[in-house]
Amino acid sequence: MTEATQRTSDSGVSIWLDDLSRTRIESGSLQDLIANKNVVGVTTNPSIFQKALSQVGPYDAQLKELGKVDVETAIRELTTTDVRNATDIFREIAEKTDFVDGRVSIEVDPRLAHDTANTEKQAEELWAKVDRPNAMIKIPATLEGLPAITATLAKGISVNVTLIFSLERYEQVIDAFIEGIAQADANGHDLKHMGSVASFFVSRVDSAVDKLLEENGSEEAKALEGKAAVANARLAYELFEKKFAADPRWAALEAKGAKKQRPLWASTGTKNAAYSDCKYVDELVAEHVVNTMPEKTLNALADHGNGAASIKGTYEESHAVMNKLAELGINIKDVTDKLEADGVAAFIKSWDSVIADVQSGIDRVNA
Repeated sequence: MTEATQRTSDSGVSIWLDDLSRTRIESGSLQDLIANKNVVGVTTNPSIFQKALSQVGPYDAQLKELGKVDVETAIRELTTTDVRNATDIFREIAEKTDFVDGRVSIEVDPRLAHDTANTEKQAEELWAKVDRPNAMIKIPATLEGLPAITATLAKGISVNVTLIFSLERYEQVIDAFIEGIAQADANGHDLKHMGSVASFFVSRVDSAVDKLLEENGSEEAKALEGKAAVANARLAYELFEKKFAADPRWAALEAKGAKKQRPLWASTGTKNAAYSDCKYVDELVAEHVVNTMPEKTLNALADHGNGAASIKGTYEESHAVMNKLAELGINIKDVTDKLEADGVAAFIKSWDSVIADVQSGIDRVNA
């Protein structure tokens, strides 16, 4: 293990890789990251599958085996096969950590982001199709996604809640999670191996807010560049601590073996070259969190990251950043609402590309 990734893990952060492909699994790359860089889980999303499935070659054998199936069936078979194989690689870690880590996430079709009933239906189908206890089903934290999150958890299915940008929505996600676990308990499910994370997106907040600060052009605005995303995430961690400590339902569920829904820092690749390439890792280190990193960020952390605890004691400063943004006329809710809408749209665009690429593959191998 590298010193920096080990230090980050020792500080309470579970390092998950934000990437998956057939090539990564079959080449041994994933096993290497587990062995040498403290990787204990994987997340996928439509953009990651678009990148993987656009490659000519790695999926041809399975496509040929599937024959002239419809493209939706082919996509389901290809993606769940990758996730199933990855969960098998992580099974030992899952068992050693009592299923806290060793998780691999797969996302429902992003076109269902505003369709509660079909999100719930597909979440159950994906869970059954992958058929591994250390899988997680990703559901976006849209308003329509919230009841689907509760309903999916109520069936004993582990959930990764994705596309969270605002503190307001995060609080709703925690409530949906606790209600879902309570229903799972009432339905007789064993809570001990159920897991959930709340994927709070980070760097995109700076990309959006910095643009507004640059437009403002004042010295006060310039001083706030690169501070909004970390402040927002740190306040999410403060909310995580407060909500689980204050909710009487949670204490009773925890006594039955339920595990807290951990905050997961997503979108942690640095998009502004002026900032440290470890910024959204090193500035968000605390116990009971996950950081899912693209490989470039993981390599940067391994090479020159810090990994020391960096959230505790920063709440007052983080509130001050948000207050100063408001004083400058920046409405953070407007920013995060747009980021959620843009995030859903970007994943739908990626999914459209997945459909085109897989259809091309079906046609190619059956020519």
